[in-house]
Amino acid sequence: MRTLFINDRNEINEIIKSCKTCYLAMSVYGQPYVLPMNFALDGDYIILHSAQSGRMWKTLKKNPKVCINWTLGEELAYQDVQVGCSYRVKSKSVNVEGEVEIVENFKEKERCLTIFMAQYSNEKFKFNVPAVNNVGVIKVKIDKVSAKEFGTKAVTPWNS
Repeated sequence: MRTLFINDRNEINEIIKSCKTCYLAMSVYGQPYVLPMNFALDGDYIILHSAQSGRMWKTLKKNPKVCINWTLGEELAYQDVQVGCSYRVKSKSVNVEGEVEIVENFKEKERCLTIFMAQYSNEKFKFNVPAVNNVGVIKVKIDKVSAKEFGTKAVTPWNS
């Protein structure tokens, strides 16, 4: 089975939008830290939100460089049931590298929260002032993106 690179940005965006959770990786003083998070895609930005304190915030303020991963699919596949090395999980994965920007502006936070909620619901939401003021909103500018499809069928002249 093969691993293929995905270069089409529309396909990459569809993989991201099909996921419910992303994994935010960060590091400070050589210690990696990963958190599962909800997210929204906004053009060349990923929007994240959380409380405004905690280990994540302390880490990001010291080192704003992050990597975010999305993985879609968990189907087990194999070429030969008797050969352990032929087993693979069929999936698609996207990695984004970028730098965190903490959103402070009220209107921008409100805009980000609206986009964020649209990732998970078709409902129209309103946000009151205390809710917007008390939530932490982070935008990650996509500096580098890579995507792969794992477990695809090998294409050879005899099985194409």
